[in-house]
Amino acid sequence: MTNPRKTFVWSLFVLTTVLAATEAFAQPRPAQAPAPATAKAAEPAAAAPIAIVGGRVHTGTGEVLEDATILVEKGLVQKIGKGLAVPPGVITIGAKGAIVTPGFVDAFTSIGLVEVSLEDSTHDDDRGGKDPIRAAFRAADGYNPASTVVGITRAEGVTSVAVVPLGGRFSGQSAWADLDGDTRESALAQGPLALHVHLDGSSLDGDRGGPAAALLLAREVFDDARTFQKNRAAWERNQSRPFAASRLDLEAVGNALAGRVPVVFHVDRASDILAAVALAKEFGLRPVIAGGAEAWKIAPRLAESKIPVIVNPLEPGPTSFHTLGTRDDNAALLHAAGVPVVLTTADTHNARKLRQIAGNAVRAGLPHAAAIAAITRAPAEALGLGAKYGTLAPGKVANLVVWSGDPLEIASRPLAVVIRGKKVDLANRQSALFTRYRKLPIAR
Repeated sequence: MTNPRKTFVWSLFVLTTVLAATEAFAQPRPAQAPAPATAKAAEPAAAAPIAIVGGRVHTGTGEVLEDATILVEKGLVQKIGKGLAVPPGVITIGAKGAIVTPGFVDAFTSIGLVEVSLEDSTHDDDRGGKDPIRAAFRAADGYNPASTVVGITRAEGVTSVAVVPLGGRFSGQSAWADLDGDTRESALAQGPLALHVHLDGSSLDGDRGGPAAALLLAREVFDDARTFQKNRAAWERNQSRPFAASRLDLEAVGNALAGRVPVVFHVDRASDILAAVALAKEFGLRPVIAGGAEAWKIAPRLAESKIPVIVNPLEPGPTSFHTLGTRDDNAALLHAAGVPVVLTTADTHNARKLRQIAGNAVRAGLPHAAAIAAITRAPAEALGLGAKYGTLAPGKVANLVVWSGDPLEIASRPLAVVIRGKKVDLANRQSALFTRYRKLPIAR
C-alpha cells in the first residue's frame, strides 16, 4: 500500500530537481575559448627568491659544477655557478656535501587521474565506451592536483610527470603536470602534450584486432584528418565523404599532422615499431616510441632518425608474442646506438620509484650520466618542452632536487625539493601514517 507521506516527499524532490535543472539550462553559457594546440610551460607562480649554495650540481647537460650556487627567482633559474654572491633576504638552502640535480620526470603515468586502482569511480584516465578513436579526450580535463599520489611521488624527487590517457587505439592527449599547485591551471602546462596511439596487439579494451588492424585504422584516421583539414568548408556544408572519426577527434589528430604535438606510438614488436616509423614519415608526424620491448633490434634505424624511445627497464619479460625479444639491457643498447632514451615506471602509485628504475638501468649497462638524462632532459625534449624543463640553466623552470647522496642509490633521499622556484613540503599521507604509528603501545 502506498504511503501518502513518502509519495509527497518524492514528488517534492522530483519537482525541485526539475526546477533546478530548468534554471541551470536557462543561464547563458559563456563561450569557451579553444585550448592552445601546443604544450607550453605554465608561467611559474611568484615565489620568494631562493639560493641553493655549495652543492655538487649536475646540470643535466653532462656538466658537473663543484661547490656551485644556484640563484632562483620568479620560478626560474636566474644564475648558476661557483662563487656567486647571495643577495640579502634570499631563502638559502645549504647543499654542502650534497648533490643537486634537475627534478626527475616520469614520462608515462596516470598520476592525478587514478586514485584507487581497483575503484572505477576514481578513474579519469579512460573515456570509456567501445569507440577505439578517442583522440579528443584530454587527460588535463581530469587531472586532480589534490591527489594523495602527488605528494608521495614528489617526496622521492619526481617533480613533473606526463599524465597519459588510456583505452582505445587513439587514447587521447596527455598533459604535463608539475607536482605542485592547488588548481589544474597552476599545475599543468598549457595545451595538449602529445597524442597517444596504440598499435601493439589488442587494445587496452580487449578488441582482438592485431597490429595490422590497428595500423589500418591509424592510417585511415590520419588520412581522414588530413582531408578534413584541407576541406573543412566542404565538411561544414555536408559535402564531404564520411569520416571514421568525429570532428573533435579529427581536430586533435590535425594538431599532430601540423607538427604541433608529437605522436607517442605504444608498440613493442620490432616490425611494428618500423611500421609506426613508416606511418609517421608518410604523414609528417613527430614520432615517439613507448614500450619498445624489441626496439634494441632496430636501434640503428631509430638512431638514424633520432626517434626517442620510452622504456621501462624492469618490464617483466616476455608477456606476449609481441614482446618475445624483451631484455633488461634494452635501454643500454639503445643508448649505445645513439637513440634518445627515456626511462619510465609506466605506473601511477609507484612512479615514486623512478630513480630505482634508473638505477636498475645502470645495473644493466646504461651509463650513470645517461640514466640521469633519461629521467630529466630526455623526457622534456622528447615531449617538446626541452626549452623550459629538464636541465639547470638560466631561464629554465626551477625544478630541482637536493640529494643526500647519489640519487640512483636507494639509501639516498631528497633533502629539499624545489618546484617552479618554491621549496615544497615533503610531508605526505605515507609519512603521516608512519609518524602516527611509529610508536605503538605495548600490548599487555
